[in-house]
Amino acid sequence: MNKKGVLVTGGAGYIGSHTVVELIGAGYEVVIVDNFSNSDASSLDGIAKITGTKPIFVEADCCDKEALREVFEHYDFSSVIHFAAYKAVGESVAEPAKYYRNNLLSFLNVVELMKEYHRPNIVFSSSATVYGDAEVLPVTELTPRKPATSPYGNTKQMAEDILRDIVSANNELRGIALRYFNPIGAHPSALIGELPRGVPNNLVPYITQTAAGVRECLSIFGDDYPTPDGSCLRDYIDIVDLARAHVVAINRMVEGKSEECYEVFNIGTGSPVSVFELVQGFERANNLKLNYKVAARRAGDVTAVWADTTRANEILGWCAERNLEDTLRTAWAWECNVRKEK
Repeated sequence: MNKKGVLVTGGAGYIGSHTVVELIGAGYEVVIVDNFSNSDASSLDGIAKITGTKPIFVEADCCDKEALREVFEHYDFSSVIHFAAYKAVGESVAEPAKYYRNNLLSFLNVVELMKEYHRPNIVFSSSATVYGDAEVLPVTELTPRKPATSPYGNTKQMAEDILRDIVSANNELRGIALRYFNPIGAHPSALIGELPRGVPNNLVPYITQTAAGVRECLSIFGDDYPTPDGSCLRDYIDIVDLARAHVVAINRMVEGKSEECYEVFNIGTGSPVSVFELVQGFERANNLKLNYKVAARRAGDVTAVWADTTRANEILGWCAERNLEDTLRTAWAWECNVRKEK
């Protein structure tokens, strides 16, 4: 079995593509599976330009188990990073069945095939949404998971439980769930970044599209939260820092350093930033003024959440390195590059 082989589901997406770049830089041989439901083929070209390597790509839906089986049959890898999932909180509130079917079936197919084909290691793309509206901040990995505030968050909780139970029942498997917070920014090359389909669901792409004139006005959802400036508090992490965490997690399992069959790590900066602070930081970093207004609160949003990253810092040896304004400059450089290409 090829210990340097990694299957990346959803590898053409925002987090997936940046992780593939870091994996290739670390000497891994990558197979990407993606169905482009929330990604674009241009990211594959970006990966190739950055790394000088064109990873193997298979267009397939992870909900199609037989199509996924073909990948396990034909390619040699010991590890899987599972990103493939729907991810919009608001959409999940409106269409919960769509999210449960896609996110859980795709994940079950992956872990069942891993067991069948004796592929031992998986990193699962989890989320800070598993903490719900936490009572004590910052959250640690031992913070009780409260009921999810959205079906999207619930699929992450359920998939974590599925992974824990499956690896506990099979001594060949090892799993790491990375609970990450709010990924933002783009690769410093501006060759890959977040490319939403239609109206962005995430804040920073909406900010950059507003700055570029694609969107008339940015809506800030709520200014009456019990926070210093009334807007929600989040832990915004640079996408490259986040991608590096996946490589470190894979290294840990490939090198046999996992202390338990199932481990969980928070991946964030540990510093809360409000929505207003993020907007103002973008304006400063890029010498721009944004047109924005305050709108009603959005369903599924929690007041505040940020990470205690001590466990990831000490056990994985990983920490966030990039500062917020540098990250917001990469986001704007990526947006400008996208507009230039169009």
